[in-house]
Amino acid sequence: MLKYIVRRILVSIPVLFGISIVTFLMIRLVPGDTVTALLGTRYSEEQAVQLKAYYGLDKPLYVQYLIWIGNVLRGDLGRSSFSGDSVMQSIIERLPVTLELTLISVLIASLIGIPLGIWAAYRHNRLPDYMATVVGLLGISIPGFWLGTIFILLFALKLGWAPSSGYISFWENPLENLHHMWMPGIALGAAVSAVVMRMTRSTMLEVLSEDYMKMARAKGMSPLRILIRHALKNAMIPIITVLGIQIGYLIGGSVVIEQIFSLPGIGRLALQAITNRDYALMQGTILFVGFCFVVINLIVDILYSILNPKIRY
Repeated sequence: MLKYIVRRILVSIPVLFGISIVTFLMIRLVPGDTVTALLGTRYSEEQAVQLKAYYGLDKPLYVQYLIWIGNVLRGDLGRSSFSGDSVMQSIIERLPVTLELTLISVLIASLIGIPLGIWAAYRHNRLPDYMATVVGLLGISIPGFWLGTIFILLFALKLGWAPSSGYISFWENPLENLHHMWMPGIALGAAVSAVVMRMTRSTMLEVLSEDYMKMARAKGMSPLRILIRHALKNAMIPIITVLGIQIGYLIGGSVVIEQIFSLPGIGRLALQAITNRDYALMQGTILFVGFCFVVINLIVDILYSILNPKIRY
């Protein structure tokens, strides 16, 4: 296992380098740059030249990249051209909000998707199965931003069950924190719950058709014991794979939900960086999200061997 982990870490290094190169180049294809964003439309050529020299934008692209990646390897992601704050510090400050939103969304998706998938597989080709399939299709089809907007209009403005925006730290006031986070958590986790439900259903159907499942039924085991103790345990590997991938997507894809509910997370930070053409902040945020993907995939692979003893790396 240790050798496998070391090998995966070594393989991840060129992946992260690839992400850094693509990020660096793609950002510079966006119309406008840091200089025009800072100076606006009225500025002299001399001011633009001085500002480009200050941020190193007058150097060739490969030189800019080498300087940036060299600083990254030393743990320095640079400073925001707008606020002047450290990019690493900005990410660390906003990371708890995005992590909490992601964990709430994954928890909601698991609590809804896994039981619904098990129920649909157990009642295959019957009314519960059809109902779960329809719910899954609705969950995948409804955009998160639309669901979030409906939640604000209904539960915040009309019923007053929750605030429409803002954030309070969990450590400051746990109840008030959950009061603020349950709507964005459901809005972000609805599509994930549908994906988890569909994967659970298909995997459980495959497992329940195996010979050892028929033997368990022939021995007189209760359906609940068969489903939970035997079938679900063997079906968890694909489910964990989906959850791991979705966690990575949620960390980087929470931009819209964080913007709708005014949550100070990494997604909103990246959106502000794009709006301001803040190269250092954009590059650092995207590279951090890519790093999270790599770490989550490694954790998922390690969980495989824990859940299924047949798998040994």
